[in-house]
Amino acid sequence: MNSRIETIIEVLDRNKAEAIEVFDLREKNYFVDYAIIASSLGQKHTLALLDHLKRELKPEENFNNVDESGDWVVVDLGDVLIHIMTPEYRVKYDMETFLSELKQGVW
Repeated sequence: MNSRIETIIEVLDRNKAEAIEVFDLREKNYFVDYAIIASSLGQKHTLALLDHLKRELKPEENFNNVDESGDWVVVDLGDVLIHIMTPEYRVKYDMETFLSELKQGVW
């Protein structure tokens, strides 16, 4: 696996993110190469995980855009998207199904 992805996973895992999943989308017709989804323990933890990522990944990573709320944070690193969600939002929006179907060529 890509060392950048491993670093992101390590930062999330060390800071108590749960159910971390990586989707390799390089062979699919999608706008990023990888998508990473992780669950937080709640709204404050979602924002804390974002702070950890910013602190530990910069200056090596360029944060193109960050869309944040307490329930769902999306970090755009150009070829990698990181989604950090509360468990409720993760169930509600079910990004895993979307990305899995994309990986199978359904989209």
